[in-house]
Amino acid sequence: MENSIEINYGPLSELIGEWVGDKGIDIAPEPGGIENNPYYETITFTAIGDVTNAEEQVLVAIHYRQIVRRKSDDKVFHDETGYWMWDAKEGVIIHSLTIPRAVSVLAGGSYTGEKSTDGRIILKVSAGLDDNNWRIIQSPFMQKNATTIKFRHQITVGNGKLSYTETTDVDIYGETFEHTDQNELLRQ
Repeated sequence: MENSIEINYGPLSELIGEWVGDKGIDIAPEPGGIENNPYYETITFTAIGDVTNAEEQVLVAIHYRQIVRRKSDDKVFHDETGYWMWDAKEGVIIHSLTIPRAVSVLAGGSYTGEKSTDGRIILKVSAGLDDNNWRIIQSPFMQKNATTIKFRHQITVGNGKLSYTETTDVDIYGETFEHTDQNELLRQ
């Protein structure tokens, strides 16, 4: 890995830094209904440089850690870590993540240069249980009791503001449920 000052992080460059937001809403399944959790969080993105795979592929990578707390009791209910990566040659964004529920995701998508109406960069990735390229891995317990079937994540970032929406389709309590999270954060 090289010095991050010399690295071109492409569309990921706007992510680097610490972000804080208190407008989060988590809509999750619970037995017989829906749980609605307002939350606040901190996400820290750290530039780590580039890596070369098989002497062909060059990825630039940013490590992140996301800590989410319920507003109702100030307890952490989501702790996530992973990487955002950029393959400039192929125009691909990659997002790998792990949560301490024995679930890992490797999501990806093409970066098209799409921007929001206020000029911010839009990053979109997805993964699926049956996707040949972008996969979801989970423990036997989760496969049996709360199988994650599909994952979609969109970040819109720029001008000191980051907003995201994330949808995870989960087979739980005898039905498929769209578990959603969204928030708006400001750069610190």
